[in-house]
Amino acid sequence: MAFVAERAIVLLMVIAVAAVKVSYGAVYKVGDSAGWTTLGNIDYRKWSAPKNFQIGDTIIFEYNAKFHNVMRVTHAMYKTCNTSSPIATFTTGNDTIKITNFGHHFFFCGVPGHCQAGQKVDINVLKVSAGAPEPSALASPAVSAGSNVPAPSPSNADAPFIALKGQFGIIMGMAMALFALLS
Repeated sequence: MAFVAERAIVLLMVIAVAAVKVSYGAVYKVGDSAGWTTLGNIDYRKWSAPKNFQIGDTIIFEYNAKFHNVMRVTHAMYKTCNTSSPIATFTTGNDTIKITNFGHHFFFCGVPGHCQAGQKVDINVLKVSAGAPEPSALASPAVSAGSNVPAPSPSNADAPFIALKGQFGIIMGMAMALFALLS
């Protein structure tokens, strides 16, 4: 019986690793229904600000390729709308960019005057998800020396805490439950 349990756990762990590698990110169309344009006075800063971009997300730029393009640039180039040496240039009118690392990803339209008119966007991928509390919120509150705050009970102080998220967490939870049932 132990052999079957071990094989089941190994299988679930393999599936968990595969699920993590194939995880799907969100898909964002820059500018939503308006797309990538200078028409309509779209504020791309306001468009990107509330979004919680993550590694694995896909950013889509849809535009009329006769009138626009997309350039990925450095922060200095982004601030000054300098089109002289972009990191990459996209010209299909339906460009898909997969986010593969943390930090700022700067884009603008390289057609003269478009960046200056506001056709630029900063896709910021944070290392901590936007919904997570700030580190200061996780810190213990200050306690004065004379207060009577009880210490954690011994039964809870040594309890292990395991937080598993997403598909990996579900699969590992199933593996642990299966192990508990079969052992």
